Amino acid sequence: MHLKSSHKFETSALLLVFMICNFFFIFSHVRAQTVTELQTKINQRNDDIANLEKQIQGYQTQIDTLGSEKATLSATLKSLDLNRKQLEAKIAVTQDRISAKTFEIQQFGTQINSKQNDIEDDQQVIRQTFMSLSENGDQSLAEIILGGKSISGTLDTLDSLGTLQKSVKDHINTLNTDKSLLESNKKASERAKSELVTLNSQLGDQRAIVLSTTADKNSILKQTNQSEASYRQLLATKKSEEAALQQEIDQYESQLHLLVNPSQIPHTGSGVLSWPLDNMYPNVCPPPSKSYSSCITQYFGNTDFSTANPQIYNGSGHPGVDFRASIGTPVKAALSGVIVGVYNTDLYPGCYSYGKWVMIKHGNGLSTLYGHLSLPSVAIGQQVTTGQLIGYSGNTGATTGPHLHFGVYATAGVVIKLFTNSKHCQGATIPIADYSAYLNPLSYL
Repeated sequence: MHLKSSHKFETSALLLVFMICNFFFIFSHVRAQTVTELQTKINQRNDDIANLEKQIQGYQTQIDTLGSEKATLSATLKSLDLNRKQLEAKIAVTQDRISAKTFEIQQFGTQINSKQNDIEDDQQVIRQTFMSLSENGDQSLAEIILGGKSISGTLDTLDSLGTLQKSVKDHINTLNTDKSLLESNKKASERAKSELVTLNSQLGDQRAIVLSTTADKNSILKQTNQSEASYRQLLATKKSEEAALQQEIDQYESQLHLLVNPSQIPHTGSGVLSWPLDNMYPNVCPPPSKSYSSCITQYFGNTDFSTANPQIYNGSGHPGVDFRASIGTPVKAALSGVIVGVYNTDLYPGCYSYGKWVMIKHGNGLSTLYGHLSLPSVAIGQQVTTGQLIGYSGNTGATTGPHLHFGVYATAGVVIKLFTNSKHCQGATIPIADYSAYLNPLSYL
């Protein structure tokens, strides 16, 4: 009886070990194929994105070249066409990112299901192994050795016992590893799903900006009747109305006399603010050979441009920093805070100011302004965090080309004013500040 029992145990143990190894080899191979196929699709989308980004950079180079030319109707229309093509390429990038993110989520789903199955299989193998050992639990080690047909058979039996014990230990270790990977994959999947929601929202925003850009071109064509002389007259009128508005603002600001306590704002050089644009070159725009999507086009204060245009700045200098940013570039909050202003001065014909703008009040005594947006994506009263998307750069308001105007104020000295008595901006809402409240953004970035 002991001989039969020992032989039965040896055979069943070897068979169980073989089945376990064979099953996991086949299952892992099938799973790897599925994950590999999804990864191939993700890689294809990433290759498409890289090619599209080269196209976008090419459009930007052409736009920059146009910016150095004299403002003409033909150059303006060409710039609008290039911006539209660039936006359409950005839409294609977003669509590819959505596809890649969808495949990534599917990949995580496959890995999660795989790990759940692995955990169940490991648990089943462990149960079966203990059951197999329990069925022969009435035999002592001495009985197994003495009851063997031969020394080699007995050694095989002992090897099988050792293999089973090692198999149990290995599967317990694998089980713990799989549980850890399962939790990691679940968290990564949730992050990917959140990113997918953001991408879908961004896609809708980009499509709206394309429509707005097309409307801008149609508006210029209508106003000028495709006449270069009419376009020059339109520019002259805009400059005159912009200067008139600045005189109104200067008059209001000279009467504010708001107290700004230097001790209630951060020290300069503290770096409390983050750059509002990604891929930022923190200096004046480099030569075209260096690729940065954003850079400084005008500094704060008495710059060459502000000095050359005293009719606009009235000798008070440029009140912020301008960054090169193509239409539709995501604009981020420089610091956590609450949205206190989201307005559009372009709704009032002749009111050439910040166009579509957003202001954030921060908790450290500073407020930041983001002007000339193509599309704000926040609302008054909304809490935002550092780096959160608040809108997209554009060419609205008083501009000479697409860019982001970034202003920093001492909160105690800035107010958001409704212009109830104005020749060109009646009904518009514009931030104004005591002269002492204007701060150099680069002192806090």
